[in-house]
Amino acid sequence: MSPVDETVVAEIDLLDEPAVDEAIARAARSHAEWAAVAPGDRARLLRRAAEAVDGAIEELAMLEVRNAGHTISNARFEAGNVRDVLMYYAGAPERHFGRQIPVPGGVDVTFREPLGVVGVIVPWNFPMPIASWGFAPALAAGNCVVLKPAELTPLTAMRIAELCHEAGIPEGVFQVLPGKGSVVGWRFVTHEQVRKVCFTGSTEVGRKVMAGCAEQVKRVTLELGGKSANIVFADCDLEQAAATAPSAVFDNAGQDCCARSRLLVERSVHDRFLELLEPAVTSFRVKDPAEPDAEMGPLISAARREAVAAYVPDGAPVAFRGKAPTGPGFWFPPTVLDPVTPDAPAAREEIFGPVLTVIPFEDEADAIRIANDTSYGLSGSIWTSDVGRAFRVARAVETGTLSVNSHSSVRYWTPFGGMKQSGLGRELGPDALDGFSEVKNVFIRTLE
Repeated sequence: MSPVDETVVAEIDLLDEPAVDEAIARAARSHAEWAAVAPGDRARLLRRAAEAVDGAIEELAMLEVRNAGHTISNARFEAGNVRDVLMYYAGAPERHFGRQIPVPGGVDVTFREPLGVVGVIVPWNFPMPIASWGFAPALAAGNCVVLKPAELTPLTAMRIAELCHEAGIPEGVFQVLPGKGSVVGWRFVTHEQVRKVCFTGSTEVGRKVMAGCAEQVKRVTLELGGKSANIVFADCDLEQAAATAPSAVFDNAGQDCCARSRLLVERSVHDRFLELLEPAVTSFRVKDPAEPDAEMGPLISAARREAVAAYVPDGAPVAFRGKAPTGPGFWFPPTVLDPVTPDAPAAREEIFGPVLTVIPFEDEADAIRIANDTSYGLSGSIWTSDVGRAFRVARAVETGTLSVNSHSSVRYWTPFGGMKQSGLGRELGPDALDGFSEVKNVFIRTLE
């Protein structure tokens, strides 16, 4: 169902457990052949897949607008991200180096060996890019991939798999398996031939995935929830910080683990900052995501809208809010809550919607204390003109990815992942390949 107008977009058959087992067996049979493909040939196939995706950017983007409610500008960027991630990891097979280690009596070398079959479980909030963050490095390292898209948003993953197959990647090497998480996703966890699971989703489900994988000492990468802080110091460019704060939390209707949903503002500039923030929020364009100037679309479902609304009950401290369409579709207006205490549910729990909580702080130490007073640690921003402060706070805040005087979280050529209960392991950049391979050590005796 489209979250834009509640019409049916497509009907997809969901796989049962026997069908999942058959797909995993097919991947396991394909692994030896795929791992034996020469690095240069594997690289060429990934480049051809990137080119195939590039030729389908508009098609993929329109699928995401209808299926997930993403704005057309975001959807085009996300499809382009899949292309770029594939192209980046196309450079990996020929550069996935081992080492030669000096030892007495012989030669010692290490090899990077693929794991085998990798299961990738993708959420509904960013269906295209998060899928590629898992399958592209896994394929580059010589693994076969079975991928489960979210039940609400399977269409782009299915189309991307078709494009990869058209580019020459064998069907048994990369399979997309639509189905329920309790069936398909859980079978990735329990099936002995799946050697690793990559899961992106809620912390609650991530704990279950991790516990299930522990039964087989199965490798796991987790990218989970977040409650990221946007820390605004009095010495920063307040106008720029206020102008960019809405997109940092309301992009994708706030359905982003990296959303800067806690706005920490130095008390001495709190009132001035709110004056600057209000017009930026009230002018945020929430409309049909297919329109080129749309900045925010609807929430993914009626259930998600109800969950978000529960954090803004009657009597909530709403400082101001933007506008959203009425009628069909799962719309919710950008909303700013102020004042909010650090222990309030809206300030501690991941809302996963367009709700921003404002929390004042006294000084640098207080800002760090409040930023770290959470079980999450995924992303965040720091706004200051003091370079020394930027480094001190960046080192002190317990989060995996930070941005100074901007809100960037994810670049495909740099590592991404969380601390504490925001996850385990790193995706993207050169670090990701280590998570899809094992180090094998070989000693060759040379003494007579």
